[in-house]
Amino acid sequence: QVQLVESGGGSVQTGGSLTLSCQVSGIIISDYNLRWFRQGPGKGREWVASSTSGGGTLYADSVKGRFTVSRDNSKNTLYLQMNDLNPEDTARYICGWSDSVGQGTQVTVSS
Repeated sequence: QVQLVESGGGSVQTGGSLTLSCQVSGIIISDYNLRWFRQGPGKGREWVASSTSGGGTLYADSVKGRFTVSRDNSKNTLYLQMNDLNPEDTARYICGWSDSVGQGTQVTVSS
């Protein structure tokens, strides 16, 4: 059974930074693509970034240049470094593999 556990969320002011982590168990992440999503208040789930098994990365236009997705295969962990945060980034951030997702971690950005 695959489990994904996110951590690292919190409250920051505009312009601040946070790094999220997603600890994965049940699979060896080096074999798979992983993704970050977010769901803001009253909004649907939005794809944010992907990390491919081959080392590639993809980003939504809304976060390109500000967010960086990375992974540590030795720790079976996915990361999301978020810089220059603004209130539009306020959301629950969720990591995913295939059809499995975690519970998410809340990020709140105040102006």
